[in-house]
Amino acid sequence: MKDTPYFAHETAVIDPGCEIGEGTKIWHFTHIMPKCRIGQRCNIGQNVVVSPEVVLGNNVKVQNNVSIYTGVTCEDDVFLGPSMVFTNVTNPRSAVNRRDQYEQTRVKQGATIGANATIVCGHTIGRFAFIGAGTVVVKDVPDYALVVGNPGRQIGWMSEHGHRLNFDTAGKAVCPESGAEYSLKNGIVSKA
Repeated sequence: MKDTPYFAHETAVIDPGCEIGEGTKIWHFTHIMPKCRIGQRCNIGQNVVVSPEVVLGNNVKVQNNVSIYTGVTCEDDVFLGPSMVFTNVTNPRSAVNRRDQYEQTRVKQGATIGANATIVCGHTIGRFAFIGAGTVVVKDVPDYALVVGNPGRQIGWMSEHGHRLNFDTAGKAVCPESGAEYSLKNGIVSKA
């Protein structure tokens, strides 16, 4: 194998026609398919499939046993937990070809999707949102939202460092780790 700006384990399959950024690591038994774009400094775990035309930004962490199907875009700094699932067709049938009906799913910057979560296609996961382990997401998720359960429901807000935000009566909260301040106004969280 020629020199590449990324690392791929010898058991990984890298199809021609994909783009992989510098410093990215691709581990055991992973398949990177044509026409996908993977950014710099990503870590793609064991037994992962990245389908054609998927886009992963920089510093995306994909844990073991994740399949990222055509129609998915993950922005920078996204975390995909072990065995979480994306779908790309709303009404799949084995005998009906729906390859021209793949829906778009966007995971915005800094979002975390926990282990064994399912993201039903056609939705957007907001910036720095936190999807708890085992959650089934069936609608769009706001920036900074903490979503759990089946079906997923919002139970709070998370900081960019992954801590629950407790807003006071004035709509202000502070991340206990970073000290960053956040405000909640009209159901929208923003970093101060």
